[in-house]
Amino acid sequence: IGLTTLFFTGLLSISAVLIGVGLVNLIKPGRAISEETQKTLTSRYRDKAGENVSRANAAKPLGQTLVDLLPENPIQEMAGAVDGSSKGNGMLAVMFFALLTGIAATMRPAETQVLTGTLRGIYEISMTVIGWALKLAPLGAGCLVFSVTAQMGTDILLALAAFVGVVIGGLLLHLPGVYSLVLALFAKWSPVDFFRRVSSAMFVAFSTSSSSATLSTSLKVAHDELKLTPETANFVLTVGATGNQNGTALFEGVVVLFLAQVFGTELSLSQQITVVLMSVLAGVGTAGVPGGSIPLIIVVLKSVDVPADGIAIVLGVDRILDMSRTLVNVVGDLVVAACVDARLRSGGSLQQHGN
Repeated sequence: IGLTTLFFTGLLSISAVLIGVGLVNLIKPGRAISEETQKTLTSRYRDKAGENVSRANAAKPLGQTLVDLLPENPIQEMAGAVDGSSKGNGMLAVMFFALLTGIAATMRPAETQVLTGTLRGIYEISMTVIGWALKLAPLGAGCLVFSVTAQMGTDILLALAAFVGVVIGGLLLHLPGVYSLVLALFAKWSPVDFFRRVSSAMFVAFSTSSSSATLSTSLKVAHDELKLTPETANFVLTVGATGNQNGTALFEGVVVLFLAQVFGTELSLSQQITVVLMSVLAGVGTAGVPGGSIPLIIVVLKSVDVPADGIAIVLGVDRILDMSRTLVNVVGDLVVAACVDARLRSGGSLQQHGN
């Protein structure tokens, strides 16, 4: 079940990010601002912009980037990803190391029980602190939009409108397009019938902006409406609440490339591939709570040397996009659950649980 889930999660996440990155490169929403506004932004982040240019000129080839996925010193990479002193791939190497560590820990659950308990405690502390910060988010977002507009003029609003259009357009392509194709090919489901059955979970996801808050509804839909095997549905949906976030992965890729365009930073092919890889991995590591993707977007921005402070530009419009991408995330979890269930049934593994 785990391997099949991983396959479909990777398939949907990679396709989502590629759709987002492709739309940004095609429409170029960050170019909607005037040259004067771009100069103002660059001046505001002058020191960081200079570092970005010098680092971009010294960008590593793709082969070396792949080799650096394996960190020589994970602790050094963790510290270097924050202060810029990393000699490898920074946070991407940390994510890859964390992925391998997690897989290894699941293979030795008894021996690693203390470690996983400690990590769960750190996670709960982090989520609690983030929860406090999110209570101030609505007020902060309004202030950020006012501040950015007052300093940059209405040009930035046009760029934001184009940015919102690209994100919504990408989500619309992914939800009825990719999901329908995957359902028809792998689960033998009628997309219209599937979306009708999961509509209650879609409404809850859109209104709460939280995959975790929607989990109970998703489980009910999987059991009562889709008639999936309980063992499969419980595993896939519980893991998917934080581990399968296609909409978030698409959003993160679009944000990074949009801000790169806003600041006039040209990303090479290898850097865009890095954005794709990190967006997929960050989507796996994003907490299923409102605004949970923002901290990881900052990490991705730093990895390609785009000013992380620029995230303030998009925070004002993040709420409606958060609601939209959460809807895509939750439907993606149910799509994966349906595909995994169908594949395992066809292989005979779950015939004894047939409905």
